[in-house]
Amino acid sequence: MCRETATRPFQSVQGRDYHRCPACHATFLDPAQRPAPEVERAEYTAHENDPADPGYRRFLARLADPLLARLSPGASVLDYGCGPGPALAAMLDEAGHRTSLYDPFFHPDPAVLAQTYDAVTCTEAVEHFHHPAAEFDRLAGLLRPGGVLAVMTCFQTDDSRFADWHYRRDPTHVVFYREETFHHIAAARAWRCETPARNVAFLTRPPGGGTDT
Repeated sequence: MCRETATRPFQSVQGRDYHRCPACHATFLDPAQRPAPEVERAEYTAHENDPADPGYRRFLARLADPLLARLSPGASVLDYGCGPGPALAAMLDEAGHRTSLYDPFFHPDPAVLAQTYDAVTCTEAVEHFHHPAAEFDRLAGLLRPGGVLAVMTCFQTDDSRFADWHYRRDPTHVVFYREETFHHIAAARAWRCETPARNVAFLTRPPGGGTDT
């Protein structure tokens, strides 16, 4: 996550070995145990994320509502890791914004990664990052000065419950973030970090730019 080399063993659960970074407090699966791409894709296609599902929209509203409250009219947004059913993009488009899609499995369009945006959303995706430091560098480079990186993931809190945690049991979830992890990511770039809702982090690039890495 933060390129700290002095990570330490955290827990071993059912043959899966997890490590903890003492600097950013991220917990991650041993790299040798990450799932293969075909396993990931099969798991993602089994998810029922219908853009028309009211329940799924209510779930995404936890991020969408505070984001919409701060976007200027007609903002340019990238939904990064949108999956096969980009419901959040539909919600933002309906609100009058211009949303592009990127997903390495379902919307692998390199052209959208050559642009910059007023906001980048990443909902239920950062826990899948096999190379999170590089991914966050990429996300930072996609933001215009003053832009916001809006992330939603289930924050890891109680170490004693980690083994039985539903989020850990998903075979495609390989990295887990505490709230302080996002503050660490932001501080490393001289950005601002806030948590406007449960399991939501907004990392805002200063109008002057801040740093990308």
